Amino acid sequence: MWDDLVGQDPVVAQLRSAVEASAAGRAAGDAGGGPGKMAHAWLFTGPPGAGRSAAARAFAAALQCSETPRGCGHCASCHQVLQGTHADVEVVRPSGLSYGVRETRELVLRASSSPSGGRWQIVLFEDADRATEAAANALLKAIEEPPPRTVWLLCAPSPEDLVMTIRSRCRLVTLRTPPVAAVADMLVRRDGIDPETAEAAARAAQGHIERARRLATDEQARRRREQVLAVPRRLTSVAPAVAAAEALVKAAEEEAKATTERLNESETAALRQALGESAKGRMPRGTAGALKELEDRQKSRATRVKRDALDRALLDLAYYYRDVLVLQLGAGGELVNADIAAELRTAAAEGRPEDTIRRLDAIMECRRRLDANVNPQLAVEALTLALRTG
Repeated sequence: MWDDLVGQDPVVAQLRSAVEASAAGRAAGDAGGGPGKMAHAWLFTGPPGAGRSAAARAFAAALQCSETPRGCGHCASCHQVLQGTHADVEVVRPSGLSYGVRETRELVLRASSSPSGGRWQIVLFEDADRATEAAANALLKAIEEPPPRTVWLLCAPSPEDLVMTIRSRCRLVTLRTPPVAAVADMLVRRDGIDPETAEAAARAAQGHIERARRLATDEQARRRREQVLAVPRRLTSVAPAVAAAEALVKAAEEEAKATTERLNESETAALRQALGESAKGRMPRGTAGALKELEDRQKSRATRVKRDALDRALLDLAYYYRDVLVLQLGAGGELVNADIAAELRTAAAEGRPEDTIRRLDAIMECRRRLDANVNPQLAVEALTLALRTG
């Protein structure tokens, strides 16, 4: 399971040391625990795709491991944690754009219970930065006064994404962007991808492990990325710029739809089975509310997944102009989009570095607008018009 943390050797060493200290009854840190106590709050930070959640899950498995040394990855406890079925490890994934105070209070209440079989009661909170201000305050109280056998594992892009009062009480685990060579090697070893495709996917994903795997294995994902990279050459006038914006949003919607349909189908089937669906597809009385609640959560998640997909498309666009700027400045850096190097050289020769920087600023501004809930179509149209004029 530690092998899943690609290019994160310092993090693996840090977590293994903490697990060994916990098992030996020695001090594991000073955030949330004193001498001889386990640190009860951990904050996993790093760029998207670096493996924050994977690191937190591996740590949770090691803490619950029944073998020596802890964290074998093969015992029943490790297997259950890694599969998401361990009774004493709760994984929280905010389904919407934010995580509210009501859900947080319910989570805090569940986390206060004693472990039923494991060594710890562990809460792994993915995307903890999505907690609202009120939710963060509720979470802070639980972290300040944790039950003796409860451990909180929070994941966020950076420490600054959580309020200072929470991050100051957490032991920090910082993941870095995995090197391209390490990601490519993983794709070759674990997924059987040929080295050339693996290298191209790893470079395009810029350290985002799951995106690299998707680009290497999914033809549709590669096609959508090609559509994004085609945007700059379509910006010949106002009408094509507006059409390019529509295509960019549509590509993000297609990616989000593919993701959510797969998740929705498995979740709905699992819930219907758990509620006692008959062989003829009939549901028992009183189950409509649970199905409606799941449907609402799935709709909320679909909005978030669409926004995340659009943000990834904007980052692909930013890497395009980054490559152009590298060529214009003669910086000698490796191109992210080496497969279209000829087009990038032409774009670099036809423009000025100042124009390219303004285009990069426009992309970042579009990301900020989307984060502020601006209509995606309008935000991207404003972007493509700005990209056209430079």
